[in-house]
Amino acid sequence: MKLQQLRYLCEVASQGLNLSKAAEILHTSQPGISKQIRLLENELGIDIFVRNGKRVVEVTPPGQVILEIAERMLRDAKNLKQVGQEFANEATGSLTIATTHTQARYALPTPIKHFTARYPKVRLILRQGNPTQIAKLVTSGEADIAIATEAIELFHELVMLPCYQWNRCVIVTPGHPLLKLEKLTLEAIAQYPIITYDFAFTGRSKINQAFDAKGLIPNVVLTAIDADVIKTYVEVGLGIGILAQMAFDPKRDKHLRSIDASHLFEPSTTRIGISRTSYLRSYVYDFIEFFAPHLSHTVIKAAMEER
Repeated sequence: MKLQQLRYLCEVASQGLNLSKAAEILHTSQPGISKQIRLLENELGIDIFVRNGKRVVEVTPPGQVILEIAERMLRDAKNLKQVGQEFANEATGSLTIATTHTQARYALPTPIKHFTARYPKVRLILRQGNPTQIAKLVTSGEADIAIATEAIELFHELVMLPCYQWNRCVIVTPGHPLLKLEKLTLEAIAQYPIITYDFAFTGRSKINQAFDAKGLIPNVVLTAIDADVIKTYVEVGLGIGILAQMAFDPKRDKHLRSIDASHLFEPSTTRIGISRTSYLRSYVYDFIEFFAPHLSHTVIKAAMEER
C-alpha cells in the first residue's frame, strides 16, 4: 500500500468518479490511476469501486469506509510534513484560506497585511466559494482554515471559532424615497425590487426569516455572490440592495447611499473553521489572532482539544 495509491483513490472520489479529471489534476495518466487502484483493491481483497466496463460508476459500501480511512491517512501524512517544516523552517511555508468574496474583499485585507509583514516568506493562497464549498476545502485538506458566516457550522469535522458579529444595510441611489424615512421598515423595503446575496451566502437566511416573520414576500429580482455586483446593479437602477454593512464604503461608493438596517435583521456571526485532525503551524495561529484578536493560541488549542 502506497500513499500515492490513496491520493489517486481520494482524487477519483472527489472528482465525482471521473478518472480523466482526476488524472488531469494529478498530472498522470488515466490508465496509471486505474492500475494503481486495482493494485490496492487486490491487496485489500475487496472492490472499492463498482465498474461498468472501464467506467467507475459507484463506490462500494466497504469502499466508503476505505475512503474515509484513506482521507484520514493523507491528512496525517500532511500533518507529519507540517511538524517537520515547523521546526526546520518555522517562518516559511504556505497558508491556504478558503473564504467568501465579502470576507476576502472587506474583512481580510488588514489581517493579511499584518501577516505578510511578519511572515514575508509564507505563501498566502485565497480560495473563494460559497460556505459549503469552503468547508469542504478544509475537511478535504485542500485549505488550512475556512472563514465564512453560514453553513460551515454544519460540518462537525470542523472546530468552529466565532470571530465577530455583523449586520446589514440597505443601499440606494441618491434621492431615493427610502432616504426620507425617519426609520426604515421591512414593509417599506418590500415595496421595491431587491438585489441581495445568493441563498448560499452571507446571512441570506436571516433576511428571509425577517420578512417571513412579518408575513411579507420580498421582490428579489437579482441575487449575486459578490457585494460589488450587487452595488453595480443598484447603481444602474435595477433595485435597492441589501448587503453586509462592511461592504459599503462611502469613499469608494460615492454614487450610492447606505441606510442602517441592523434593527430589522438578526446579527450574523462570522466563524473560522479548522479541521479537528489538522496540525496548525505557529504562523496559522498568528494569522487567526490577527483576524480575531480574542482567539489566542491558548483559546484555539483548547477548542481543538475538545471532543
